[in-house]
Amino acid sequence: MLQALSIRDFVIVDALELEFSAGYTALTGETGAGKSILIDALSLSLGARNEGDVTRKDCDKAEISTTFDISGNQAAADWLRAQEMAVDDSLILRRVIYADGRSRAFINGVSATVGQLREIGETLIDIYSQNAHHSLLKMATQREILDAYAQAVPLAKDVAKSYKAWFQLHQQQSAFEKNASEYADELALLRDSTRELSQLGFAAEEWLALQQEHVRLSHGASLLTGMEASLQMMSEGEEVNALDLLSQVQGKLAELQVIDAGLQPIAETVDSAVIQLEEASRALNRHLQKSELDPERLAEVESRIQTIHTAARKYRVKPDELPALLQQQQSRMAELETFADDGALAKQVQAAWQTYQQQAAALSAIRHQAAQALSETITGQMQALSLKGGRFAVSLTPGEPAAYGLEQVEFMVAGHAGVEPRPLNKVASGGELSRISLALQVTTASLGTVPCMIFDEVDVGIGGGVAEVVGRLLRELGRHRQVLVITHLAQVASQAQQHLQVSKSEQQGVTLSRIHALNAHERIEEIARMLGGLQITEATRQHAKEMLGVTA
Repeated sequence: MLQALSIRDFVIVDALELEFSAGYTALTGETGAGKSILIDALSLSLGARNEGDVTRKDCDKAEISTTFDISGNQAAADWLRAQEMAVDDSLILRRVIYADGRSRAFINGVSATVGQLREIGETLIDIYSQNAHHSLLKMATQREILDAYAQAVPLAKDVAKSYKAWFQLHQQQSAFEKNASEYADELALLRDSTRELSQLGFAAEEWLALQQEHVRLSHGASLLTGMEASLQMMSEGEEVNALDLLSQVQGKLAELQVIDAGLQPIAETVDSAVIQLEEASRALNRHLQKSELDPERLAEVESRIQTIHTAARKYRVKPDELPALLQQQQSRMAELETFADDGALAKQVQAAWQTYQQQAAALSAIRHQAAQALSETITGQMQALSLKGGRFAVSLTPGEPAAYGLEQVEFMVAGHAGVEPRPLNKVASGGELSRISLALQVTTASLGTVPCMIFDEVDVGIGGGVAEVVGRLLRELGRHRQVLVITHLAQVASQAQQHLQVSKSEQQGVTLSRIHALNAHERIEEIARMLGGLQITEATRQHAKEMLGVTA
């Protein structure tokens, strides 16, 4: 669950430290006080994209840190292990956003990518915004809700993968059938070229060795002459050579050491030089003895280089690219041979289609079963949400096979008794849509595994007794999961076990937002404000006490 949130220099928050408890928490405050800042900060710490300037005025950077207890969150622990990160009961996500738009991310103090924050964030928090009401009108969203309720999301993903695999093979088959003669010609050419390149027997590492050997052989005479001259100068010159001169210096320094002992290190260095020069002379002499002019080998090397150049020009590549070209042609030839091999591609297409059909049929069976249960559940909740006699139904209409399965999913609703359900996007009013959306969110969220849920003003468009029912639904949900609700409704906030208030003030010409946990007295005042506006009377306070169950 979410344990703590720390914010520094974010929008109009200079410093904020919040601790959260389990169960149902309400967040309230005046319009414009900055309640959305909490959601924005949490979203950024979970890897959301930074859409604008979020650093506080005159600050270099904004910092957001969230702490989670993941002792019972197997999905988060598995993700950390897969990333080879340390696993502990506590998890800290940190995001730093600089004034120039750059950002850095950290997981338990280790540098991470924003994508990694997003991935692990999906195992920690689900955020439901008020925009969910409008997205509910889309059939794709309705299908996702049904699959989530049916706990069939993994199977739906497998169906989509199977369809994609079949579609790609089907496209290949169509292209092959359409261009069969062209593919046959291409295959014949490939067989000739791969045979020629294989017979060439050329490897990339051979090219450098050939070039080096050619340089050495083609300059054989000058190489031998140069080595002989070097040897004469080093040690074998009759009149004077380096070794004789060094030996003379060596002898002179040996004599002088008797007079000046400080010459000893210099003499030792000269002794070492004499030894190294002798070793170099012997090594050069051995190499010279092995070296000889080899015109026949030079002709062989030049012929081999010419053959490779000819092949490279023919296939319009560089000489050292010939081995890679052979591999490419062999892969393409194998692909074409597979297609032409006794209908092998057709068999692959058929197998992929059968796999898709089997998975899609299994998904359809699960959807039909879940559709009935979801219809009954939401219909029952509609009665409690002042939609007496209303009815909710999930319609499954067979359609063309697609990545999402074999049927179209559509939510149908009847606002009152005696009316046939019609598509949600055609009949639901704003208030009805809000209530149905909330009922669906609470119903599907209770089945999920993500430990924390945040509802951002999802109770827009409802009020009165309906709002009280919504508050009870959220409180009941808080018995199983951690629930944080941003609300303007006293009836919803009064059901919470923890109450946070957002306030805004001006300090030295700077507007700052504050969030703090309310005590019992402060909570009565806040509920009274939500009930009665700016003018709070004793009657309003008494009403607030009644809603909170305060007897004194």
